[in-house]
Amino acid sequence: MTLLTFGLTIVRHGETQYNKDGLLQGQAIDTSLSEIGLRQAEAAGQYLKDVKFSNVFVSDMLRARQTVQTIIKHNSSCSGLEMVCDPLLKERSFGIAEGRPVQDMRDMAKAAGQSCPDFTPPGGETQEQVKERVKEFLELMLQRIGAEHWQNEASSSAEQETSPVEGKADDGVRCVPVHALVVSHGAYIRVAVRYFVEELHCPLPQGSDKAHMFSLCPNTGLCRFILTTRKEEDRFKLLGIRCVFVHRGDHVKQLG
Repeated sequence: MTLLTFGLTIVRHGETQYNKDGLLQGQAIDTSLSEIGLRQAEAAGQYLKDVKFSNVFVSDMLRARQTVQTIIKHNSSCSGLEMVCDPLLKERSFGIAEGRPVQDMRDMAKAAGQSCPDFTPPGGETQEQVKERVKEFLELMLQRIGAEHWQNEASSSAEQETSPVEGKADDGVRCVPVHALVVSHGAYIRVAVRYFVEELHCPLPQGSDKAHMFSLCPNTGLCRFILTTRKEEDRFKLLGIRCVFVHRGDHVKQLG
């Protein structure tokens, strides 16, 4: 059986003033990165500069596009790659809570007898609706990567040797020639990781528990997964997914 294995590194955008002030942005508020956010993006770019990418996908929102542009300018493997802006990667809509303090949404959730991440403010997206966007993006990404890389990079079904997790920028992808960079948003990434674990049965990395896996990724935090696909007629099907690490922010800690 011939398989295509590829890496997926998901990065949250850098800090905005709304993040700093504890305000919800969602979809209606399309703010730029703050000065700290730009420094975080630069730090992420420096951290990832020698990691090879074959594909780049990004939310169509300004804060995500600024982040990915800063990352890829440091990375020679991204030179000449098409940056795919996809609205499927945009942040969750928080409806009437957008522009208001995060605490307001917590209070609304408490009044409704729900936890904050699971609560849907009036006019906002449910977790299920965000998950459907995650699933749609994942399917489109699988088909695009399969179509672009199958003939050149597909290998036999023998288990590919993967590098150990050593706290290095290329953990898990040293022997994986196809590697997608995706830049998105905090609430969206939380839903995606939960979907990978709960429905795609992605095993947790060593030393991680579900509370950590499902927590909010820090600004420019990194999550990395390894996906294995198989070609069935003219479609590419996901066979398995495993997590290398989640919410890594070594580069941000160095900023102080």
